[in-house]
Amino acid sequence: MGQKRSDAIADTLEGLILDGSFEDGQRLDEVQLAERFEVSRTPLREALQRLAVSGLVEQIPRRGVFVRQPGPVELVEMFEVMAELEAVCARLAAERITDEALEEMRRANASCRKALEAQNTDGYYRENEGFHAILYRQSGNSFLEQECRRLHRRLTPFRRLQLRLRGRIRQSMAEHEAIVDALEHSDATLAADRVRAHVSVQGEKFFHLMRSLKTAAE
Repeated sequence: MGQKRSDAIADTLEGLILDGSFEDGQRLDEVQLAERFEVSRTPLREALQRLAVSGLVEQIPRRGVFVRQPGPVELVEMFEVMAELEAVCARLAAERITDEALEEMRRANASCRKALEAQNTDGYYRENEGFHAILYRQSGNSFLEQECRRLHRRLTPFRRLQLRLRGRIRQSMAEHEAIVDALEHSDATLAADRVRAHVSVQGEKFFHLMRSLKTAAE
């Protein structure tokens, strides 16, 4: 129960940081936040630790916790690496994925579609995470899987923010189905290309993401 509370606090704080309620470089007062959420310091600190993993805050010993927003160059670089890592997962998975895992991906897509039809962005993101976790696992490379999970956590706030852009969930759903199709046909090159395009934020996708961040900050 305590862990669930800390996750709820982390989600709320994430939203407040992304919508500009907390500015870049601002110190987060643990006492005030504990009073605000009516919790002890333990779940609050767990929430801040989760935000530190995603990079939205920086914990400085003996000074406190500070909001940290990555700049556009850093964000592009992280998404660029994420897209390439997931493309490698897809290339390897096309050769190694099991029939059971393909069925698991189809079920994840079915859950994503239900969230899409319900216009439930957060629900879609949760199912989307499961879809990508299967892809990482089916690469058959545990080191690669760990690196993908680590960077995925770092980019979670921004991947979730992307899904709030108009039409993005529907587009993401279509991309998921195209990825599964390439994996089913064991087409390593096509699977890698489709995953890379799905994850990357170049061009218009990056423009809209930056616009969302700028609008939130204003």
